[in-house]
Amino acid sequence: MSFVPPGSGWPGDPARPDTPVAGDPAQVRRLAEASRTLGELTARQSVCRACPRLVAWREEVATVKRRAFAAETYWGRPIAGWGEERPEVLIVGLAPAAHGGNRTGRIFTGDRSGDWLFASLHRTGLAVQETSVHAGDGQRLVGARVLAAVRCAPPANKPEPSERAACLPWLAREVALVAGSVRVVVALGGFAWQAIWPALRDAGYALPSPRPPFGHGVEVEISREGTAARLLGCYHPSQQNTFTGRVTAEMLDRLFARANALRAL
Repeated sequence: MSFVPPGSGWPGDPARPDTPVAGDPAQVRRLAEASRTLGELTARQSVCRACPRLVAWREEVATVKRRAFAAETYWGRPIAGWGEERPEVLIVGLAPAAHGGNRTGRIFTGDRSGDWLFASLHRTGLAVQETSVHAGDGQRLVGARVLAAVRCAPPANKPEPSERAACLPWLAREVALVAGSVRVVVALGGFAWQAIWPALRDAGYALPSPRPPFGHGVEVEISREGTAARLLGCYHPSQQNTFTGRVTAEMLDRLFARANALRAL
């Protein structure tokens, strides 16, 4: 089998063998809207099969594998959000990496971007460990939750617009379920910045118009049901950005220190 069956004992697997599976975008919307708890929602996220191209790719990667991980079992399924159930800081990324989250079953876990992200979260008090290499490794977020705009690893790390649209109800419903405690939303990269706006709107947030352009350190005031929050833009800690110096450890630390300070206001 090219993916881990739900309920088989993988650390952190939120699904069971009887978790309902979305087979198309209409079913994604129906199942997302009907989810009353984070546990129910993340279970349904983790077994979704609504996008044929993404399903085929994630399972092919899980079968062929990278040589360095040839002896490992790959997760090979969509990646659910993880972290605090009542987060004050919500961190939104693009999509799981083919040999990162698609292998480990947890977003940003086991890849180079995650090495940078978790090190910064640890230094700024938002994670208990500076690394995260596999599910069940003891990593825990402090007052924070991480999720992806698109839940499956895409070919060339580029989801198609239709795939982003199909995944939007999962994102919007997760944002809505945690909104009561959230004070800061951090968008990692321009793709996440674009994806989080409709998710925030669908979750009931009041947003400024026109939409401010993405940039590192950009801050936008948003609100929901009278409660204020901030949306922060952050350059993605991708290999390209870290190798070229477009984003540095100091830049990440300043931004997440700001997020940590804002969550206490």
